[in-house]
Order: sequence, then structure tokens, then C-alpha cells
Amino acid sequence: MAQRNLWKTTEFLPLLKARGINLSNAQVHRLVTGTPERIPAQTFAAQCDILECTPNDLFEPFVQMRAAKTANAQKRPEDLGIAPGAPSARRIRVLPPDEDA
Repeated sequence: MAQRNLWKTTEFLPLLKARGINLSNAQVHRLVTGTPERIPAQTFAAQCDILECTPNDLFEPFVQMRAAKTANAQKRPEDLGIAPGAPSARRIRVLPPDEDA
């Protein structure tokens, strides 16, 4: 923002509104000063347009590893009843009921 001579979040607000993004002062402040976990695509595109940058200039993707929910979680496909290389879903054919029965 400083490279674009935008020093306050209140200066950013009308630029967003001009692009159809209606956020409150508090939301813009959190967007600019914090690290949002999620951001709508339209808001993100507006930020890139205002700051004349690419998405890669605004964030750096990362993978967050999480532990399994239980210590007894299955680790191998065979333990779940899935054969390696075999599809987990199978096509079925529904037959009409047998009228002789």
C-alpha cells in the first residue's frame, strides 16, 4: 500500500467501493493489517487491481499439516477394505423386481 501512496485503511475503502466491494471500516482494517484465513475472490481481485500487483505479490501459499483425529486411524488402504489400484466406487445395475416371486 505504501508503494501506491496509500497510508491509511480509510484511503483504501473508497477504492474498494468503486470496484463493487462494500466492506466496513473495521473489515478493511482487518483485511489490511491482519492475515485473513479466507478472502472472497472478488475482494482479492479488487486488491490486486488497486495495488497493481499479482496474487503472488500478496500471499505465499503453505500447507498446514494436521495430526489424525484419533491414534487408531487406519493408515493403509487395505485396512479400509480398498485394494490398491482398484476403484473405490463400482458401477451397479438396478434390475426390476422379479414378478415370479
